[in-house]
Amino acid sequence: MAAQRTGKTNNEADAPSSPMLRFGPDKPLKLDAGTLLSPFQIAYQTYGTLNDDRSNAILVCHALTGDQHVASTNPVTGKPGWWEVLIGPGRIIDTDRFFVICSNVIGGCLGSTGPASTNPATGKPYGLDLPVITIRDMVRAQKMLIDHFGIGKLFCVLGGSMGGMQVLEWASSYPEQVFAALPIATGARHSSQNIAFHEVGRQAVMADPDWHGGKYFEHGKRPEKGLAVARMAAHITYLSEAALHRKFGRNLQDREALTFGFDADFQIESYLRHQGMTFVDRFDANSYLYMTRSMDYFDLAADHGGRLADAFAGTKTRFCLVSFTSDWLFPTEESRSIVHALNAAGASVSFVEIETDRGHDAFLLDEPELFAAINGFIGSAARARGLSA
Repeated sequence: MAAQRTGKTNNEADAPSSPMLRFGPDKPLKLDAGTLLSPFQIAYQTYGTLNDDRSNAILVCHALTGDQHVASTNPVTGKPGWWEVLIGPGRIIDTDRFFVICSNVIGGCLGSTGPASTNPATGKPYGLDLPVITIRDMVRAQKMLIDHFGIGKLFCVLGGSMGGMQVLEWASSYPEQVFAALPIATGARHSSQNIAFHEVGRQAVMADPDWHGGKYFEHGKRPEKGLAVARMAAHITYLSEAALHRKFGRNLQDREALTFGFDADFQIESYLRHQGMTFVDRFDANSYLYMTRSMDYFDLAADHGGRLADAFAGTKTRFCLVSFTSDWLFPTEESRSIVHALNAAGASVSFVEIETDRGHDAFLLDEPELFAAINGFIGSAARARGLSA
């Protein structure tokens, strides 16, 4: 995206290609940081049609570097939506049957208020002047969007990774508005290992001389190298050793022998460099800091006296949790602890552990067993909700 590469603000941050809802001073967003965000805006996409009694709405929550373009072309990259394999006409989440909503989270960089957005008080991008955003803040903003649509109860809320955290927060904070919840490859809190990886990424961004204390747009710069390194480090955690070995092994990249230098001798090195450089074309560096921090701060049990079951006390929401055997970012034990807490709270819960070597990113890929689990849960919940096939 040329506008970002020349150091100018990202037009999508203020004037997104997707629909956008703006809340004025009369409807501020209360933040966990103890401040009010006002005015603010939420960019979103919808697919399908909301039925007459508004009972067929599904909210999809995106992951760390995702966006609202879950089933439509991304205006920055030109690539298909990140979950088009799952969502669309005739697909498992059938948009001929359901009304699907996906919003860019607060703190993001594709239309919802975030650090790349213009601060109305200064006329410049917020940068680090934006208060730190939490998962609960994101969900509060999403609820304001859902209320705007006049939807009293969401049929289902689903998402993976950071999106799964939002699903859990929705089910805990607004149980009366969630009929079914589908958290995938996620946890009720971020582990110290995950926080450590995020800190490495943040330090890479902040060590880039083009970061300028978060005011890089004002200097006509972007910390591309630092953000690329952050993405490279994070991307390793999304994969598994088995998947890396299967795909790359120790194969050399476009050469017959080692160069005895520091170019990308190995295919895995070239792959990670490519991942890093394509990422900086579509994502804001400060948003990366904010998004990773929001995940680090997430601890649902701590918000309820240290007992996770209390986060779901009295819930009538139906749950289905999904984990992957090779996911070491959010291992199966994380999902099992949530299942135990839900059982203790007397909730209706099912759990599926899927055998795969694709690692954490499996929830974004074509995994037949995942699709079967989602299809079965959605179908069962729809019958219980009285939604016709």
